[in-house]
Amino acid sequence: MTHRQGVLILLILLFAITYLDRVCISVAAPRIQAELNIDPVGWGWVTGMFTLAYCLFEIPTGMMGDRIGPRRVLARIVLWWSAFTVMTGAVSNYYLLLFIRFCFGAGEAGAFPNSSVVVARWFPVTQRATISAVTLMASQIGGAMAPLLVIPIQTHYGWRATFYVFGVLGVFWAAAWYAWFRDSPAEMKGVSAAELRGVEAPMRGAGHRLPWGAALRSRSVLALMIAVACYAYVFNFYQTWFHTFLVKGRGFPESRLWMSAAPFVIAALSTMLGGVLSDYLVRRLGPKAGRRALGMGSLSAAGVFVLAAMMVRDQTPTVLFLGLTYGAITFQQAGVFGVLLDIGHNYAGAMGGLLNTAAQIGGLTGSVLYGYIVKHAGNYEAPFLPMAAALFLGAFLWTRIDASQELNSP
Repeated sequence: MTHRQGVLILLILLFAITYLDRVCISVAAPRIQAELNIDPVGWGWVTGMFTLAYCLFEIPTGMMGDRIGPRRVLARIVLWWSAFTVMTGAVSNYYLLLFIRFCFGAGEAGAFPNSSVVVARWFPVTQRATISAVTLMASQIGGAMAPLLVIPIQTHYGWRATFYVFGVLGVFWAAAWYAWFRDSPAEMKGVSAAELRGVEAPMRGAGHRLPWGAALRSRSVLALMIAVACYAYVFNFYQTWFHTFLVKGRGFPESRLWMSAAPFVIAALSTMLGGVLSDYLVRRLGPKAGRRALGMGSLSAAGVFVLAAMMVRDQTPTVLFLGLTYGAITFQQAGVFGVLLDIGHNYAGAMGGLLNTAAQIGGLTGSVLYGYIVKHAGNYEAPFLPMAAALFLGAFLWTRIDASQELNSP
């Protein structure tokens, strides 16, 4: 096994554990809401507190990875969120849950931007979307595993036990990562000349200073930020409200919640295929047309599927259409990471933080607004209309993104 393959394996495990911990609270949500007497608006704020903190700390933590390297930053991130995963299982009231979820989000912020730093430093440009697809696929596998693991544990030992179990996983990962990984191939003992070819040494001293003026004047960067916020508005539903919707909006008993793994399985496959196709289209059409075509088509299809999910009432078709919605969103997600690395290059961590901040703004809006719409409309599918609108807007914004315009300091 090469060193580069070892790095990829650790990133795969990182992304899987990340989503296992995130989706855990969505699966346990109906039990938590019942025990702590939380209404839809209150639950919207529980999920929103994680997203708010994640949003606030994304850019600083991404820039930290550019500056001091992802080895130390990712080890700290995973240890922090593991501690607050365990603490989630110990909460006794609504307000303590809000505080712990905020701290959880603050600790996990920067995980994806720092993984982008790793990909930028360890893998050549022609493999970046594919590698991003592999890691994103792993996150969806973690999401698929969550209901299959959480439901048996909480059925026999209560919902709190799931957070104790999952919190331990991150500690083992952080120890292995810090002991073996190095911030660039050149720093790793025994790396072959073949693994050094096609990658560039990280910039020292200046790489963390994102050229903000150039970034905020770039039509591509601004369009990508808004497009990411649009699809994250819907994407976040699967990590926060999905299982509550199935139980309260479609009458799923807990014994059938294993079906909620289906969207994550679909997403795992579509993420991988989308990443491979994105890199293929770049090789055939160039970065501008290649990245753009995939983004436009995927988000347009997602908008159609979410409208179909709103109109059906039977349980199986609902899960199917919601799975296709999620799959269509994730089909273009690796391409988003590809654009991030195409445009950001030496500023991968800071650019990742900027885009993930935009994503969290969209996710926060969706998490909180969903609860208010449910309370006002009196049903759980009314929020699907603004979801569809956000997806169609995101599809249009892809027409304004040019991945061939690399961001440079003025």
